[in-house]
Order: sequence, then C-alpha cells, then structure tokens
Amino acid sequence: DSIGWWEGDTLVVETTNFRERPAFAQGSENMRVTERFARIDADTLLYNFTVEDSTVWSAPFTGEYVWPRSDNKMFEYACHEGNYALEGIMRGARLLEADFRGEEPEGVANPTR
Repeated sequence: DSIGWWEGDTLVVETTNFRERPAFAQGSENMRVTERFARIDADTLLYNFTVEDSTVWSAPFTGEYVWPRSDNKMFEYACHEGNYALEGIMRGARLLEADFRGEEPEGVANPTR
C-alpha cells in the first residue's frame, strides 16, 4: 500500500504492507520504503529512497539518483507494446533470486553458478 503527501516542494511516497515474499529478494512483509521526489532546478529531479525492515537489516539504507530532464518519449517501464525485453529481464531477475536463496532455478537445463 502506498500513500503520498507533500513536504514543502518534495513529494513523499511511503509504501508498506508488502507480501510475505516481496519482489525485493531480501525484504519481509515488515519492509517500508520511503521515496522522495524533489526538483533541484527546472531540468533536474532528485529521487531519494530509504528502505527499512528491522526484521532483516540492523539499520535502514538509502540511495539516490539525479534524473536530468529528457526530451525523449518516456514509456511506462513495466508493460507496454514495445517492451519485448521484459520477459528476459524478468527471467533474469527470477534466476538471481533463486541463486540468492540457494535454489535451483526452474526451467533451466544447465544453470551456471
């Protein structure tokens, strides 16, 4: 579940209530992700995130990206008619998750470890 609010000129989005096996390989259902979106200037967006889950990590961790304005067309990344690579991207992610858990990946004849 996500909820957003404004803190001055910064959009804050907090996401909680993750499934027991979240897409993020190491988190649990107790994980909370807080994202902040702020314009640095007319052509730059600062994206900051903090991930917290005291049942998994001893301390929260954060990261940030600086995104410059783009004049290119932007597509929703998860699903659109031109995203033919999505199947391979998702398969690769599932293989990495299986490897992290020490499991044999499904549907792969000779997995490389």
